[in-house]
Amino acid sequence: MDGTPSRRRRLRRATRILLVMALVVVAGLGAYAGYAAIRAARPVTLPAPTGPYSVGRAITEWTDHARTDPLAPHPGTPRRLSVWLWYPASPEADAKPAPYTPGAWAGLHMSAPPGWGETSFDQVRVHAVADAPVAAGRFPVVVLEPGLGFAAPQYTTIAEDLAAAGYLVAGVTPTYSANLTVLDGATVPADEAGNPSASNAADLHTGEAQAAGDRLVDVWAADARFTATQAAAERRFAGHVDPTKTVYIGHSFGGAAALQACHTDPQCAGAADLDGTQYGSVVHSGLDRPMMIIGGQSSCVTGTCEPAAAGDQADRDTALSLVKAGTGPVWRYRITGAEHFNFTDYGAYYLAAPIGFLLALGPIDGREALSITNAYLRAFLDHATGTRPEPLLNGPSPYPSVEVQRPKP
Repeated sequence: MDGTPSRRRRLRRATRILLVMALVVVAGLGAYAGYAAIRAARPVTLPAPTGPYSVGRAITEWTDHARTDPLAPHPGTPRRLSVWLWYPASPEADAKPAPYTPGAWAGLHMSAPPGWGETSFDQVRVHAVADAPVAAGRFPVVVLEPGLGFAAPQYTTIAEDLAAAGYLVAGVTPTYSANLTVLDGATVPADEAGNPSASNAADLHTGEAQAAGDRLVDVWAADARFTATQAAAERRFAGHVDPTKTVYIGHSFGGAAALQACHTDPQCAGAADLDGTQYGSVVHSGLDRPMMIIGGQSSCVTGTCEPAAAGDQADRDTALSLVKAGTGPVWRYRITGAEHFNFTDYGAYYLAAPIGFLLALGPIDGREALSITNAYLRAFLDHATGTRPEPLLNGPSPYPSVEVQRPKP
């Protein structure tokens, strides 16, 4: 018979096994935490630009006195923006690259404490030199708008590559929409008007939420147009800017804003949307200028997916409306293995598993995804500005992970 002593022995044995397992788990977590801290402290260099120019960078703040900021907590405040400028620069001997996120911009870290589980921003190496002299020549303007919650420096890989290719890139951080921007050396967080909470934006395709998205995209589009005008007038670029060749590009909601800005700007030469659901009047009016849309593998923003949910169906219908309404040439691609965050610098540096699992990063190598994105952006910009012909846009892709979408219907 199985008496009480036997049951007690089994209970003690089971308890010992559970205790050992708990100790193993604790030890494993401790070891991983140590490994993550070591990895986060290692220097990481962002992918090198591929163009012929060295890259300069400047950070400035501009105030649009012609507009009252509808997102500001205090009525009557003019719209103020922090703008990062990347540009073709004259090479400087022994010039030291700029810090990735100087000063209060280091607050963009998502990990706590900063630098744990995520490459410390002090260890992220860029290629641009702060306030370097502008290279000889005249360069088209590219306005770069981030995704909702993001800031301009989180797209440094894209910006540096385009600047090295011969473009003045003006990255605008939308005040009160970015999780963090910096004005006058102080951080400015998002507010409800500029960055609606997830609970209020659960379905951005219906009713009031759709209307709110349309209103916000108009604010961002106005930011982009103001930034293009200011960049062309910036004294440091006098004689180096071609204001008749402005291209708007953006990621996520910034992609929607780029399309809307191009729709309203007679000087726009084209617009590119990186994995962004489209909003605003451009959805129904379309563009009469070149347009490119690049989506991740599960995205419907190119208008050619097989919808898995109501939101996917809405994204596809919106994209189809945009494409069909326009009269300009359209290029659409999808990158297999890429997800939403693969269009940002998050794909280029270390993220510990707990953080990486929370972000929309696909199985594709992060640097490869950025390299592909940059190649298509360069090709599109060269075509839109008439700089030089670029065969990459047409025909089969040399990248196995790129799916070329159907031509415009």
